[in-house]
Amino acid sequence: MTLQRSERGIDGIPAPLPVPNQNGYLNGTNGHHTNGHHPPANLRVSVVIPARNEAKSLPHVLGKLPPWVHEVILVDGLSVDDTSRVAKLELPAIRIVEQTGKGKGNALREGFMHCTGDVVVALDADGSMDPREMDRFVFVLADGYDYVKGSRMLPGASSSDLTLLRSAGNWMFRTLTNLITGSRYSDLCYGYFAFRRGTVDALNLRSDGFEIETEINIRAHRAGLRIAEVPSCETERHHGSSQLHALRDGLRILFTIARASLGSRDTIESSPNGALAGSEALAPVTVCVPVDSQSANGTNGLPPDY
Repeated sequence: MTLQRSERGIDGIPAPLPVPNQNGYLNGTNGHHTNGHHPPANLRVSVVIPARNEAKSLPHVLGKLPPWVHEVILVDGLSVDDTSRVAKLELPAIRIVEQTGKGKGNALREGFMHCTGDVVVALDADGSMDPREMDRFVFVLADGYDYVKGSRMLPGASSSDLTLLRSAGNWMFRTLTNLITGSRYSDLCYGYFAFRRGTVDALNLRSDGFEIETEINIRAHRAGLRIAEVPSCETERHHGSSQLHALRDGLRILFTIARASLGSRDTIESSPNGALAGSEALAPVTVCVPVDSQSANGTNGLPPDY
């Protein structure tokens, strides 16, 4: 399936960013090529975008989506502006899901239920995440990982949206999570991630708000999913103001860390429905692979694994 856009077309979309593979090579030097019209590893990629009153930002997001995306699902969180109409005008093939609950976490969980692709990518609607980074997530999944998350703290990554307060909170929550669970995340509260269908969406996710990102990270680690981080560059949102409330959402994240870290572990069963079709390398992997903790990059050239 090739995305059909409005008259804006796709000709102005820059080439995909370089993508690290397991040997540490970049896109174009290891046989991995994306000419803009074919998905990495021929995988069907579903994109889930939770949105609430993001009519002005959506054109910046939808206009940069790779044309090889299999489907785009926008979960409209009771918007009072033209979010759904603008989405349809920009990308007629987009699927609109009217959110029945409230909050980003609820929107993501509802969006996951509608996905039909082999892998799922979560993307914010405010334009702060670059859709052109998407192929690096998918390539790492194709190399055998279950869950790949973006990090603003790795070499080559950045953020122009992290205030001093949010940076301090992210560091505190990340450090606490790593100490309690034994994970080695470099970034915790960031919502750009991708996973093989039947893995993260099979976890017992319960969060309704922004704390969903923290819950996924903890539950994925405790379930034994094979996890990798890739560098991601976050920019400021294009329009409007963030709906994140530092104190309220900070307390929710703290509660989520305690609940998800000390609760029962999820068990992900290997099944044909959870595997990526057409590639032996993509058989379900639920065993953690240790790497040299002294190396900035793993022994396979990727950012640290778990």
